[in-house]
Amino acid sequence: MSISAHDKGAGPTFRRYRNGESALRSWREAIFQAGHSHKCPTYVQRTPPCQGSCPSGEDIRGWLDVVRGLDKPTQGQSWPEYAFRRLTDANPFPAVMGRVCPAPCESGCNRNDLDDHVGINAVEQFIGDTALKEGYRFDPPANETGRKVAVIGGGPAGLSCAYQLRRRGHKPTIIEQKANLGGMLRYGVPRYRVPAEVLDGEVQRILDTGVAVRVNCRVGRDVSLEELARDYDAVFWGIGTQMGRKLPIAGADAPNCLDGIEFLHAFNDGRLSAVPRRIIVIGGGDTSIDVTTVARKLSGQDGGAASKPPTYTADTVTAQAASGGAQVTLTTIFPLDKLQASPREVADARSLNVEIHGGVMPVQILLDGKGNARAVRYAACRIERNVPVRIEGGGEFELEADLVIFAVGQKGDLVGLEALNNGRDAISADGVFEVPGHRGHFVGGDIVTPHLLTTAIGHGWIAAEGIDAFLSGAEPAKRPKVDKHQFDLLQALHHAGIALSDYPHGPVRGTSDAAFAVHNFENRAEREIVKSSDLFLGHFTLEPRIEREERRLAAVFGEGSERIKTLLEAQAVAEAKRCMSCGLCVECDNCVVYCPQTAVKKVPKAQHTIGRYVFTDYSRCIGCHVCHDVCPSGYIQMGLGE
Repeated sequence: MSISAHDKGAGPTFRRYRNGESALRSWREAIFQAGHSHKCPTYVQRTPPCQGSCPSGEDIRGWLDVVRGLDKPTQGQSWPEYAFRRLTDANPFPAVMGRVCPAPCESGCNRNDLDDHVGINAVEQFIGDTALKEGYRFDPPANETGRKVAVIGGGPAGLSCAYQLRRRGHKPTIIEQKANLGGMLRYGVPRYRVPAEVLDGEVQRILDTGVAVRVNCRVGRDVSLEELARDYDAVFWGIGTQMGRKLPIAGADAPNCLDGIEFLHAFNDGRLSAVPRRIIVIGGGDTSIDVTTVARKLSGQDGGAASKPPTYTADTVTAQAASGGAQVTLTTIFPLDKLQASPREVADARSLNVEIHGGVMPVQILLDGKGNARAVRYAACRIERNVPVRIEGGGEFELEADLVIFAVGQKGDLVGLEALNNGRDAISADGVFEVPGHRGHFVGGDIVTPHLLTTAIGHGWIAAEGIDAFLSGAEPAKRPKVDKHQFDLLQALHHAGIALSDYPHGPVRGTSDAAFAVHNFENRAEREIVKSSDLFLGHFTLEPRIEREERRLAAVFGEGSERIKTLLEAQAVAEAKRCMSCGLCVECDNCVVYCPQTAVKKVPKAQHTIGRYVFTDYSRCIGCHVCHDVCPSGYIQMGLGE
């Protein structure tokens, strides 16, 4: 059968066949039509949106395929260990990030258009916790290069970069100005969100690969830039933004006006154990939520009285403030339905009776006779291009305060490093995270631009690849449009014990007689993200997401335990099975079962691996498109091939 232009008709749908039609028409006429044709199946690998939304670039589909049992471990290896190794190819902190990451991958999940996203964060936490429990370790590098790299800063960006450099055989040394590694993970995230033993375990696993450490050492004070140039072959700057910002309003320099970073550092250092009665937090992001919940934890929740100390700093507030039930108020320039903090964190704050005012901007800190802040004056505002604009005639009001905490942004501490300062208390980076004008110096994390912890991890990986290229004397390659850790067919073949030599190690298009792939396999993963409209959603049944048990902070504070419980193994497997394997074969057999010409066949078992499951006998294929229509994952597309 064939098709021609007059078959299209005027209706809203397109019929590929006309009832009773049997006459063979010109194949040229059939093929060369703009929107509909008898093109044959092409097997196209594309990036799933979860992975496309992951700043650290995890191959999420890949490790979910392991958990669900689609991708089998080798003999002698458990599936949790195999999943751990697949996941940590990009992110060495699965237990930590499974707890604290706001999971942009879940927002991008195509399953949102069916019922609910896959609980990627929950499965990641299970893998990370299992790895710590079972004592999984990273493999040592295959080769030693002898090249030395200074990694300045032991936060998520620095640790990620050091990990990736060590995997490539280089010798990184982390230089950290504080006594312990972890950066904002240790000093900016409350312990009820990430227990110390979880963070310590994942940091130590990186160090055990052979990463050297110097703590209590500040570059620009204890080590000069000239010494770095003399002693190391390259440098990575991951110093973070350890200084908070205050708003440029009158009275903001009062002694009882702190920044959120200082407040959280003091809490996590153990220097802060009590707070005064009336606290105003100015912010709206996740950091401001952490500040409010820490304040409520420190104050107790019985509504008891607290005396007001005469002066406030992060150190002296502990000694001078009595414990009691604080009245904590969060104010933000954003409307309440558009808060920057994650909904889960906002719900936690509300559960602790934190009062939230949205759509208001502080215009002045009012002082008492001793120069301390006594209240904050606000005006109603609206947001225009992410900037608050005062609403004329909206009126002003005051909120009384014993302590004001600004959680409105962060900046880098570049004292002694002025040569790197781009004028905004940050360090600039090019497309491969090299510092412009400073050959051999690379940078990543919040010091480039404050963002998520997972973003810093991704910066560390990309910078490590740039450093590796620099140390080998090569120019760093241009980063792909979809810059993520991608499914590697050659790696899958080797994992399955199928040794083939003709893989081109990069994007391929229109394979024909190649032994490594089925006919017309095409890799578009570095430039295309598969959409839900490319999938056959009718294949999937509605399945509710398996959610972790999350206790409200009021209960957690009383028990001294963490908020989120890890899934059980059976729950993790069941949740992973909800993944639709967008952009890669899910091995459902639909194309084989529904092909009317029996043209689509399974690859022989001895040659089968992920991404190499079915092929088409083109001597039988008539281009009916049925295989494309019933492919759940959007892996089968229609094209001419080569």
